[in-house]
Parts: sequence; C-alpha cells; structure tokens
Amino acid sequence: MNQAAPDLTTHLIHHPYQPPADFVALQPAVHKASTVVFPNVAAMRERRWLDKSSYTYGLHGTPTTYQLEERLCTLEGGKQCLLVPSGLAAIATVSLSLLHAGDEVLIPDNAYGPNKSLAQAELLQWGIQHVFYDPMDVGDLAEKISKRTRLVWLEAPGSVSMEFPDLPAMVALCRARGVISALDNTWGAGLAFKPFDLHGDGSGSLGVDISVQALTKYPSGGGDVLMGSVITRDQALHLRLKLTHMRLGFGVSGNDAETVLRSLPSIALRYRAHDVAARELALWLQQHPAVAQVLHPALAGAPGHAHWQALCGPANGGQGAAAGLFSVVIDARHSQQQVDLLCDSLRLFKLGYSWGGPVSLVVPYEIESMRDRPVPHLLPGIVVRFNVGLEAVQDLRADLAQAMQKAFPA
Repeated sequence: MNQAAPDLTTHLIHHPYQPPADFVALQPAVHKASTVVFPNVAAMRERRWLDKSSYTYGLHGTPTTYQLEERLCTLEGGKQCLLVPSGLAAIATVSLSLLHAGDEVLIPDNAYGPNKSLAQAELLQWGIQHVFYDPMDVGDLAEKISKRTRLVWLEAPGSVSMEFPDLPAMVALCRARGVISALDNTWGAGLAFKPFDLHGDGSGSLGVDISVQALTKYPSGGGDVLMGSVITRDQALHLRLKLTHMRLGFGVSGNDAETVLRSLPSIALRYRAHDVAARELALWLQQHPAVAQVLHPALAGAPGHAHWQALCGPANGGQGAAAGLFSVVIDARHSQQQVDLLCDSLRLFKLGYSWGGPVSLVVPYEIESMRDRPVPHLLPGIVVRFNVGLEAVQDLRADLAQAMQKAFPA
C-alpha cells in the first residue's frame, strides 16, 4: 500500500534538503537553538557538554557561542570562558558558585554598586558575610582577610571615583593567603593589562584566579548588547563555575554572540580611540576653574596613578592604556543645580548609564551615598562621570565648553 504524502506543514517542518557543508565566510555563522538533534540514542547518551567537545542543548553552547568564548580567552589570556546575560550576571555567577553560608567575601569600597548590593541583600540573607575594604590600602585588605574569607573581589580602577589599586600586590596577598581573587576587568577589557599575567613577562607567575567582564561595554562596542563573561585558567575552578552556570540556567542569544564576534576585531582600535580622546578632554577640563579635580588614572596626581603606570604604562609603545572613562569633581562652591544644568546643557554627551559605545555619556553622582568609608583623596565637590565615545574630539570639547559656560558663567 502506498504511503500517503505528508501534509504540506509536516513536509515544510521535516524538509529533507541540507545545504552543502563547505561554505566558509569571514564572519562566523549564527547558530540559534534550544533543542539539539542527536543521530541516535547512543550519541544522546555519549555526548558531553562540559568539555565543549560536542553539543547537547542550546543552553550549554552552540558553534557561535563556543567561538566567542575562545576568542575572549585569547583577548584576556585565559583558558576557559563562560558567557552570561550581563556583567552583573558574571559577578553573581562567581559569588553564588564560590560562597556558602558562613563564608565571607571582601569587596573594595569603590566596587561596581550592584556587586555591593548583591552582598548586602541576597548573599547576606543566605548567611554569607561581606566586608568592604580600602581599595588603596593593601594593608587594610591584609587585616580584613580572615579564616572565613573565601573570595576577594578586585576592581581596577574603582567605579566612578577611578582610583587605581596596587593590583599585583593584592593578588599576591590573596595567593599567599589561599583566597580566590576575582577581578572586574570591564575597564581594562584585556587591553590595558593582562589579568592572568600581571608581571607582563609572559610567565603567568602572578595573575588573578577569575576575570569577569561586562561584554556590554568595549567588546560589544555598540551600546546595544547585554552580555558578560567569566574567564579562568584553572580547569577545576572553571568546572565549578560552569556547573553553577548550568544550574542557574544562564544563556546568551546567538544573535548577541554574533554581534560581539563582529565587534571584537576592532576592539583595540576603538579602545585606543576612546582613550586618546578621553585624555585630551580630561586635560582640557583640568584647566577649567569650576573643576577642582580630574579623576583619570593616566593623569599625574590622580589617585593610584603610579599603580596605573606600573601595570598599564607599557601598553601602546609606552603610552599606556586607559579606556575612555573619567570623572571630575566640580568645586564645592558650585551648587547641585549648576551641575545638573551642566549635564542638561550637553548636546553630544547624552544622559545615560553604561559606557564603551560610540555615543558619549554623562552622569552626575552623589559619591557619598555610594561609599561605606571616607574617601579622603577626593576633594570636596560633586562628582560627574564622562564616557567619551567615538565622536570627533573637537566637537566634544566644543560641547563641553558651551555647557560649562552655561552652568558656570565667568
């Protein structure tokens, strides 16, 4: 008896055509899947996803995400990479994987705010204690590491106030005490310095245990992707993090992964362009009478400048690397209303959070509400953070000039 032809809908779903396999293009293909199909039951039972040797389910990886992970390892000098939906998800993955009730985590007081909030809320209610340490005092970190300390977060430079710590000394201290160190390396992006080779000699004799990034920033570069990464060099540590990653159900879309893959070839060029323009504008603002202090680690006199010079100075043929982010302290004689007028009067600098994209951004901050400790190296005044995009620097300078004139007329 002849079998009836399948319904058109069934035929479209199970269409037999497969395109030739020898298509090679410069840009990696976008693979999007939840279900991964197996050829037989034996293959379904034998395939393993932990070592990335095969595919079992879209959440555990596709050719697109595997390629992005490997290229990000190259960028930062790591060996294993996990992709997560945001930079904060990367931080959460690390803390949730490594900390248990009764443990303690140390966080620099100038850390990314949501990292501190995570410790003050979810981690604390789960019985995990936290201590904020002085990021500019290695001795303070040494005093605060206790028998219960399981994780030390590091950030270089600090969020908004831009202090650059003695990162090698802090990592060496963590290693000597047997405590895992995790660095928020979003600012450095694998370009300002190598987090797994802090001596810079290729030996890898001193490096952080974990480096996280908000790929939302420089690796994406367009201000249109939310993604994060967790990179390691130790296989056992990576597997511990990867199992937590799996249990949390973190995944990224194939289209977003492809967007970051497309942007990575230009990251060094973009990073350098942001850096050059930011330094020029920071130096220009340093001369303005309304500005009491410029917070940019590459500028002499900035908090931690010597540490930046030692770690990041050799990059770019000795010119150093410093991203496109800096803050200024508007002199205390000026009011909050004037500072708000400054920000509202800018035309090219848009009011918005995040950074690393083509559009310049500005945000005023109440720095006292963000810190649990005094910040004696900051002069009195109101802090304003600038992210310098990819616009022509002369246009950005003109924009700043007209806004400063409106807010602080001579």
